[in-house]
Amino acid sequence: MTNTGANQDPATPPESLPELLGRLAKSSAAVVHNEIDLVLQQIREKGRAALGGILLVATGAVFGVAGLVSLCAASIIQLTVYMPPAIAALVTGVAVSFVGVVIALIGYGQLKKSIRKA
Repeated sequence: MTNTGANQDPATPPESLPELLGRLAKSSAAVVHNEIDLVLQQIREKGRAALGGILLVATGAVFGVAGLVSLCAASIIQLTVYMPPAIAALVTGVAVSFVGVVIALIGYGQLKKSIRKA
């Protein structure tokens, strides 16, 4: 960057207003470009950091579903002592579905509230 102050060579004429405005435009464009690059880099870093958490949540969900299936099977097996197997499976399915619907409705209500606030 050149200094247009007292250190300027007297043989060179001072820069005109259009030249100064051109330099300002180029410098401003470079600053904006650098800021965009910085934001993109920050997004990439946050994405990489979040990827590990996302993978852990997905793995936990897979194991959670496997555990739920096991609990449903155990429930059906235990209920066959008191009722026919088809009815035991139906009762277990209805109970698990009911819990799922209740959780989904609670989540829907929270989502609806958060959308209204935004």
